Amino acid sequence: MFSTKANTIFQDVIKTYHIKDSVDQSFKNIYNDKTHLLEHLLYRKCWIDTVQWHYEDIIRNPNIDPVAALKLKRQIDASNQDRTDMVEYIDSYFLSLYTDVKPKENATINTESPAWGIDRLSILALKVFHMEQEATRVDATEAHRSACHQKLTILLEQRTDLSTAIDTLLEDIKNGDKYMKVYKQMKMYNDEELNPVLRSQK
Repeated sequence: MFSTKANTIFQDVIKTYHIKDSVDQSFKNIYNDKTHLLEHLLYRKCWIDTVQWHYEDIIRNPNIDPVAALKLKRQIDASNQDRTDMVEYIDSYFLSLYTDVKPKENATINTESPAWGIDRLSILALKVFHMEQEATRVDATEAHRSACHQKLTILLEQRTDLSTAIDTLLEDIKNGDKYMKVYKQMKMYNDEELNPVLRSQK
């Protein structure tokens, strides 16, 4: 099943990141984009999500230096763009994979494309990892660990449900019961022609 592969890759990425646990560490994709394109995309996608997760932690420090905060905000903006681009690359992979599938006459479209479901699965892997850390943190209270353990149970159930939904969607597309229709996200805030503030600086 696709979700088994994706979840394994996401967990590997998160574990690898936390060996150094630094947003400034270098990135190395262990999958070749020529021989294992899908795995390459999934690995890169989760790495972007993992670094951004920690960007978001850092910027919430109430004592952060304003200059550092502004720099970090720009990094988060760039990361968001990378994240969106990776979603579109993954959807392009599936569009190419199923290009010869002729949708059935009664085929329907899904509320989201496969890659946006995968995006949520990647974020969910991060939630599971960090909630598990909190549920076993030795310097936390028993009440804290218990509450986090309950949340972890729900997150794991959610991952199972989301994984099943993604696998079902891909199978439905493969069989022609659903069809893919992908819209580019058309982000406006980084575009010098669409963002009035950026446009005014030209």
